[in-house]
Amino acid sequence: MAPAPPPAAAFSRAELQRRLAAGACWVRCGARLYDLSDFVRQHPGGEQLLRARAGQDVRADLDGPPHRHSDNARRWLEQYYVGELQEEDQDVPESGAEATEPDATMEPQLKAVDWDKDLVDWQKPLLWQVGHLGEKYDEWVHQPVARPIRLFYSDFIESLTKAVWYSVPIIWLPLMLYLSWSYYRTLAQGNVRLFASFTTEYSVAMPKAVFPGLFVLGMLGWTLMEYLIHRFLFHMEPPSNNYYLITLHFALHGQHHKAPFDQSRLVFPPVPASVGVAFFYVSLQLLLPEAVGGTLFAGGLLAYVLYDMIHYYLHFGSPRKQSHLYGMKARHVKHHFAHQKSGFGISTNFWDSLFHTQIPEEPQAKTQ
Repeated sequence: MAPAPPPAAAFSRAELQRRLAAGACWVRCGARLYDLSDFVRQHPGGEQLLRARAGQDVRADLDGPPHRHSDNARRWLEQYYVGELQEEDQDVPESGAEATEPDATMEPQLKAVDWDKDLVDWQKPLLWQVGHLGEKYDEWVHQPVARPIRLFYSDFIESLTKAVWYSVPIIWLPLMLYLSWSYYRTLAQGNVRLFASFTTEYSVAMPKAVFPGLFVLGMLGWTLMEYLIHRFLFHMEPPSNNYYLITLHFALHGQHHKAPFDQSRLVFPPVPASVGVAFFYVSLQLLLPEAVGGTLFAGGLLAYVLYDMIHYYLHFGSPRKQSHLYGMKARHVKHHFAHQKSGFGISTNFWDSLFHTQIPEEPQAKTQ
């Protein structure tokens, strides 16, 4: 017979107030207390929204408006559970109001979340385990957790799968600037012609004046590649009986959906990224004149850097409410927590709109 779980810690209202006065951000769901101090900067609605509710009962906020929080969001909340408000300190229902259980609004399966018991062993690298989850993998990988992920046993190989956000501009911006200057000088010489390898009569001269247009076209081209890669590669549905495709999916993107706020895995690590960078560069060089393909590539490389920086900010930034970035952050977090089959654009919503994969609009609350 399994041992009974330890009793939940009990906190008086005075203890709760002391913690709030010290700067902690604790909230309540009835009698259940949650310490969100480490989550406030990640909150999609912004830090101030949570700070303003410190010490309050947030059950009504979870149900909306402005929106009803998903089951994944409620599971996420359970990771920050710290104990119970002492019974004598709970809110007393108003006269005539029917008393209910403090957490009656919470789905039963969410009350019993046990983060120490999972389908995988979190003390070991996950990459070799996820392929065995089979048909359970898709549901498991889309139930996010607030804990770091380890993929490999080797510390060296593991280090190649992680990156700090500023490594992306430090490594790729100098290359982008060098290629831009080099191919601009090549175009300035006036010897570059498009289609010259097919026919001399109808080839098109490419003067240096086309450089800005080619560069911007490369940036726009990246936004399409970003959408296509995210939608069809990162969100492929590996067959439940294919160990290797499940493992590949987790290595490419599943890990990010499982631990969306792991800071070391929010930008693409430079070593594996260099493989993709080399592939696109060589492809453009084979298809187009060197200076034309190189200029398109330089524009795409800048757009890639901006994409990674935006992605990091959407997870850890606190944009001003009602700003464009605020809307982008809300949309991206909905992609993680509720709508994994839509909202694939990160740096722009244009391609989602064009291909009808936008995040569904939530129904507006009816006014009395």
